[in-house]
Amino acid sequence: MDTFDYVVIGGGSAGSAVTGRLAEDGASSVCLLEAGGRNDNFLVKTPGFMPFLLKNTNYRYDTVPQKGLNGRIGYQPRGKGLGGSSAINAMVYIRGNAWDYDNWAAMGCTGWAYADVLPYFKRSEGNVRGKSEYHGGEGPLSVSDQHWTNPTSRAFVESAAALQLPTTDDFNDNSQAGFGIYQVTQKDGERWSAARAYVEPLREKPNLDIRTGTLVEKLVIENGRVTGVAIKRGRKREVVSACKGVILSAGAFNSPQILMLSGIGPAEHLREHGVDVVLDKPAVGSDLQDHIDYVSGWETESKEPIGDSLSGTWKMVKGIVEHRRKRTGIMTTPYAESGGFWTVMPDSPAPDIQWHFVPAMLEDHGREKIKGHGFSLHACVLRPESRGTVRLNSGNAADAPRIDPNFLEDDRDIATLRAGVRLSHRIAEAPPLTDYKPKDRHAIDLNDDAALDELIRNRADTVYHPVGTCRMGSDENAVVDPSLKARGIDGLWIADASIMPKIVSGNTNAPSIMIGERCADFVKAATA
Repeated sequence: MDTFDYVVIGGGSAGSAVTGRLAEDGASSVCLLEAGGRNDNFLVKTPGFMPFLLKNTNYRYDTVPQKGLNGRIGYQPRGKGLGGSSAINAMVYIRGNAWDYDNWAAMGCTGWAYADVLPYFKRSEGNVRGKSEYHGGEGPLSVSDQHWTNPTSRAFVESAAALQLPTTDDFNDNSQAGFGIYQVTQKDGERWSAARAYVEPLREKPNLDIRTGTLVEKLVIENGRVTGVAIKRGRKREVVSACKGVILSAGAFNSPQILMLSGIGPAEHLREHGVDVVLDKPAVGSDLQDHIDYVSGWETESKEPIGDSLSGTWKMVKGIVEHRRKRTGIMTTPYAESGGFWTVMPDSPAPDIQWHFVPAMLEDHGREKIKGHGFSLHACVLRPESRGTVRLNSGNAADAPRIDPNFLEDDRDIATLRAGVRLSHRIAEAPPLTDYKPKDRHAIDLNDDAALDELIRNRADTVYHPVGTCRMGSDENAVVDPSLKARGIDGLWIADASIMPKIVSGNTNAPSIMIGERCADFVKAATA
């Protein structure tokens, strides 16, 4: 039986940050448990291999059939291995809108207003542009300008400007609205995951034990306190004990799954799967929120966008060689190179649509091979009203959880997305994107609400930002309190996107890292 001061479950974005901050001073012993591998290979480190990672280095979860998507089963890739989803994502560095965090505070999450979280964003960030009012210059998470950008990605920003939409070179300052080129979590042309930022630099420290290939089966709970974690490595089962606390950072799908397997969750549901109830907590696995996303696509005769052709393949082969030699060129692309935030509905308190421009044609999360060249434009609803659930499929930790995002259940979501898709097409039909003579791959009458809604329901899906399934709050029904301590159970904290009471207006990687940074401070203060 191994014993540590702290045990961290999950080496993803938040878990890496928690681990790094708890272990960095050498005063406490920390054990990091991760189901996947180290993710320390050139495929993960090379940004341009991201489509390969989405197909392989992840859990590849599916949803239950979605009524709002005409019965389709959605795809939910989640990062597996150190770095979690920061090891497979598009590396876009976005924090969300200041309004999001002020709203959290207004909902009862004391200490989570924008002024409270900004210092933690800055502490985590090592921005290539240096330290400023809104940015950190010396943090472990490397944030850089893109080393290479496709001309069509710059043309997208110029086409938005042609519609009198503002441009910006910083989506993370005092004003999120506008269109521009995204900053990315890269360093010297390589992907800079949360694990590379927080865990790998400490790998040789004697107080840090990193265990990959380790399946967490459940929490060990004695007399109302979490005292350790039951794990399986290969065929061997054992318990890792924690003297001071366990931090659960397994993500919006697996954190509630582990809680439920441990007897913490909706009592009736747990009994259905033969799990003894320790704490009846209906909010566990509830309140699932995700950014529903529609991808418009256009073909071009021009071979300037990334594409599947003889010349396009040759360009990528040369790019791989260049990247291996110099860490420059096309293989540094995050694919979602440019984008923007704008308000399309009159009652929105902040931008309600985010765009990701990709200089390539995409279908079914990149899993469908498309010949030729073109570009794609994601539009996602930033603050969806629909709510879903995560539940157990079985009492076996190795089985995937039952994921039901309940996409487009609320009519307000499709109304917002409809407006966002229409603006996508207005931008694509403005110069200089029109110079590429784009041909709409899914042409319909965009003025026909019913036809557009049908197209959206036939093609929309996640843009990979699930949150909310272990929500934070000041009410007794919340899963964690504002210090991220589990309500109703001792010795347990939760730190990942699952604690968000409302989804942030943007990509969730940077906020998850911020949550991990904050949790480490909370844990240290509570266990000093």
